[in-house]
Amino acid sequence: QLVESGGGSVQAGGSLRLACVFSGHTYNPSCLAWFRQVPGKEREGVGTIDSDGKTTYADHVKGRFTISKDSAKNTLYLQINNLKPEDAAMYYCAARTRCTISTWRTVSEYDYWGQGTQVTVS
Repeated sequence: QLVESGGGSVQAGGSLRLACVFSGHTYNPSCLAWFRQVPGKEREGVGTIDSDGKTTYADHVKGRFTISKDSAKNTLYLQINNLKPEDAAMYYCAARTRCTISTWRTVSEYDYWGQGTQVTVS
């Protein structure tokens, strides 16, 4: 089970930290990731972190988004800085047991998803 939190309404230029608590059989996935989606568009990957803590990001969020995890708290984080209007979306965390970096953006590769947390930028 994955449960996101931390979304909200923020002014452009502000920051947010999203959290995703994972439990049960998702605790030991090979890879965790953050995706986002706006109505009418496909869900897009923003970044992923593997079991060794190595992160990979989509080019358009590099330098502003940071993914981290606290294994002791079973929590995945997404720090978003310098928020832009185009960052407004529903943000989802996802987990998978196969960790092929070339497919980290592929939605169907993920076994578990959270319910999402909404980010609004004004």
